[in-house]
Amino acid sequence: MSRSTGRITTTTSLDAAGSFNPLRPKLLRVAYRMLGAVADAEDMVQEAFIRWMGTDRTKVCNPEAFLRRTVTRLCLDQLKSAQRQRETYVGPWLPEPVVEDEDVEDVTLPMMLALERLSPLERAAFLLHDVFGLDFDEVAATIQREPAACRQLAARARIHVREARPRFQVEKQRGLEIAEAFFSASRGGDIKALSAMLAADVSIHADGGGKRPAATYPILGFDAVMNLFEARTTQVQENGSRLVRIAFINGLPGFISLEADGELQATALDIEDGKIVAIYAVRNPDKLRHLH
Repeated sequence: MSRSTGRITTTTSLDAAGSFNPLRPKLLRVAYRMLGAVADAEDMVQEAFIRWMGTDRTKVCNPEAFLRRTVTRLCLDQLKSAQRQRETYVGPWLPEPVVEDEDVEDVTLPMMLALERLSPLERAAFLLHDVFGLDFDEVAATIQREPAACRQLAARARIHVREARPRFQVEKQRGLEIAEAFFSASRGGDIKALSAMLAADVSIHADGGGKRPAATYPILGFDAVMNLFEARTTQVQENGSRLVRIAFINGLPGFISLEADGELQATALDIEDGKIVAIYAVRNPDKLRHLH
């Protein structure tokens, strides 16, 4: 009897995995854009799989829609606790870096930061409709609100994220070239080359999470940013920093580097009209574990 039960359980798990695994990348995209955390997104998708195994799948007409609803609802619950944690976070909070060989233009890092200012329902409605292309009837079924209410949620969200969309998007290869040049200038102490890359309103946002040295507030403006780089020139040259790879990080050109303390750093650059307007540096080791 136990052997038979074991075979049934194994078969059931394989059947569930067979229909779930092709959808896993899409579900991870939804979860990550909802939460901004790789590990949390993976947890939500895994929880959805556990629930999928316990579902009568013969009654599910559209597995992708069913699982997207499940993941979104799990993320809505997770966002409530995540928002409380971010209220006590040390310094600027940045989403965990996702490194890709090609840029992903649907949700860039600045837009993800804009999404942080939304309510969980606004965030879900905007992502599902504006980013993933679902109609409002499907959005309504997912977040359990009326279609008219979902339209209002998405409209309010759009106002907040409009300014986060790039005005003058840099050509892909040129963006990577600027990222590599920025690494060389900033780590080599070439102040003249560095100053030529920065916009007048450039800013630095460094996320150390209280676990590695980082400014606990954004550094704003050309003069303040250049003062920081000039002050750190000797220290950086003496201690060294090694380039690991140039890549797109959360849709922006950037790089991964191995710093003097033996820890990784992910740096993403927001570039407009050929100038760097924002520098986002993730230094919190908890947010970089998946990159190892």
